[in-house]
Amino acid sequence: MTDPTGALAAAYPELIQCLADADEYAATDVALGLLAAGVPAESVLLELIAPAQAQVGRWWQANEWSVAQEHAATHISERVVAAVSSYASPRPNRGRVVVACMDGEWHALPARLVAEVLRLRGWNVTFLGASVPAAHLVSYLHRNDAQAVALGCAVPMRLPQAHAMIEACRRADVPILVGGRGFGADGRWAERLGVTWAPDAVTAAELVGNEELLDRPPSGPPPQLADDEYAGLVRRRGELIDSALGALRQASPAVRDYTPDQLDRTIEDLGYIVDFLAAAVYVDDPTLFEEFLDWLLEVLGSRGVPAAPVQATLAHFAGELRDFPRARRFLGADRDLRVPAPAVTG
Repeated sequence: MTDPTGALAAAYPELIQCLADADEYAATDVALGLLAAGVPAESVLLELIAPAQAQVGRWWQANEWSVAQEHAATHISERVVAAVSSYASPRPNRGRVVVACMDGEWHALPARLVAEVLRLRGWNVTFLGASVPAAHLVSYLHRNDAQAVALGCAVPMRLPQAHAMIEACRRADVPILVGGRGFGADGRWAERLGVTWAPDAVTAAELVGNEELLDRPPSGPPPQLADDEYAGLVRRRGELIDSALGALRQASPAVRDYTPDQLDRTIEDLGYIVDFLAAAVYVDDPTLFEEFLDWLLEVLGSRGVPAAPVQATLAHFAGELRDFPRARRFLGADRDLRVPAPAVTG
């Protein structure tokens, strides 16, 4: 896809401003104006709405936008996607494809964009939305004849749930395609789980009709599933969070004076550390946890939080997990963590 007239490039700052102003109607007018001028719907979806939403995410990560602003912008983007789809009004001439997000995955817009691109290319698409439980997905597949199922995962800590859904779809004998950065920027964890990965919506649309590729047999479960480190981390999740919070309170008087909101955020961050560690153990790849730490430190740095509490937490978890050799190794509690300088993204 290209933008020979520069219409998409010219419309991008307009759409960004509409998202910043939470102006749904103006945002919709920007997209529909492009369609009326002859810009293909797929280009509007992938070269305008998708990059604008990615910028929204960067602003939230840099603490330039609040959670409320990000949610408002995401809702507007979803409404604009719906308007583009309605305007294009494609009619299916190919088989049914079911698109859904992994159980626990609430970032639904990327999967929605894939669904709409498939629809524009003639597929009869059923989009099930965010966080679909595996049992409900399989039940739907049994009642509705699908040529393929496309599953989205944006966050790597959901990989264990993703694996369960992939295996459930295999048992339902439906070809599977997965996408999203939750499988790694290069799809490495999709390969680890023995499933075909699409890096973007265009590739997904090209792959979904390739039954021979999607039906490839899995290479077998990762060898680490033969031990109980992952299951043990899941069982001890609450205990680990409670003990780490207690250690932080003891080490820092400031933590003892946290407001309820600050306390909730701290507990949430501790939970993320445990969940990402467990996912890294599940796929037996320390880079998953290392990439999460880089992201966490960037987010905390943009909010003025130092690295010391994170480093202390890693050391605490390492001390608590003496019987978890891979988890202790992945924690790397002796690493020198540094909060990066806030990036200027506006």
